[in-house]
Amino acid sequence: MKKVSTSDTDTSDIADDRIVGCGPILPDNAAGSKPLRQQVFERVRAAGQTPRVDVAKMLNISPGSVTALTSELITAGLIREIETPHTNGNRGRPPVALGVEPGARHVVGLKLSDFTHSAVVADFAGNPLAEADQSTPYQKKDTDTLIDEAEVLLDKVLDRAGLERSQISAVGLGLSGIVDHTKGIVPWSPILRDRDVALRDKLYARLGLPVHIDNDANMLTLAELWFGAGRGMNSFAVVTIEHGVGMGQVLDNRLYRGSMGLGMELGHTKVQLDGALCRCGARGCLEAYVADYALVREASIALELPSDMPETTHGMLETLYDQAKAGNERARTIFRRAGRYLSVGLSNVVHLFDPDRIILSGERMRYDYLYAEDVLAEMTALTLDKGRAPTQVDINVWGGYVWARGGVALALSAVTEEAVGQGWAEA
Repeated sequence: MKKVSTSDTDTSDIADDRIVGCGPILPDNAAGSKPLRQQVFERVRAAGQTPRVDVAKMLNISPGSVTALTSELITAGLIREIETPHTNGNRGRPPVALGVEPGARHVVGLKLSDFTHSAVVADFAGNPLAEADQSTPYQKKDTDTLIDEAEVLLDKVLDRAGLERSQISAVGLGLSGIVDHTKGIVPWSPILRDRDVALRDKLYARLGLPVHIDNDANMLTLAELWFGAGRGMNSFAVVTIEHGVGMGQVLDNRLYRGSMGLGMELGHTKVQLDGALCRCGARGCLEAYVADYALVREASIALELPSDMPETTHGMLETLYDQAKAGNERARTIFRRAGRYLSVGLSNVVHLFDPDRIILSGERMRYDYLYAEDVLAEMTALTLDKGRAPTQVDINVWGGYVWARGGVALALSAVTEEAVGQGWAEA
């Protein structure tokens, strides 16, 4: 099993003048059900900039068709021509490439979570323009309170970007729990007191903007698919460990959600009957052994901390990790047990979905005990390997804004569909 080195990627790392593109990088000649105009646009955006002839080759269509379609997109102000430098000392008119017109649309990605909410503003080419976050009390909230916090954060990040709400085409928002993306309903979330919340409609009524919601692990998976390690992969799974354990799955370059938003809830698969109590109310869930709160639950005992000692979850995790690195056997045991349960969960992912690759993603991936060689070796030992190579596991250490970038991808996908997809003919 191959494990790549970690990387620390965030919006600030790529917010420069490089044209790198965003969105899934599809194989050439891949058949698609989307309108051809949309396929052309998405190929251009994924490449960052590309000549017409390359688009024709990618889609296996005539150069004339590309010229006609791109002319329509240029007239609509959605893409532009870009002069590129000559190579090999050639003279004459510089070659012309196509690129997305960044200012044609703007979107916002929001992530609402247990301790800190985050936001990113991006243009139509996916370039991040501004980011912001705000702390929030760790407690379940009623719906209005959560929407209040989302509105404050939205205004904060727009102020940093120098934009008004009227300049935003859509908002992509993620939170933990069961989220019905299609209906815009949240049946249950660990950060909400209310059940069966029509969150999309309530946010639209308050913000006056189109809002698209999804489970936060799905948003992290979209971030990998649009901006990260999954851009060129056909099939991969993302497993994230934060205050909960989440999973997203990409099949045929598309996010798989399940029929009602319950798909990929790896954290709530059972690994121990009548086991540890999970925050969902059930016992024996994977996240009850691996997530932040599970590690903290045992850390106070293992580290013999006074019961009245004020300590944040992040601070206690850092202390636990430092103690493990320093040789504290009790601290090591906590991470070792969490790693073993994680190996069970990962082997189950392989058996159920057989992904090309599993990406362990999120801020907690800096705790290398969770993906130590013996953890990955145990995953392999638990997995049927008859006639197949072991599934590759990559580790991607993102900063906190990656979740909001997934919201950007969610919003861009919807806005693109409206601008150049089926909505084009209706405009």
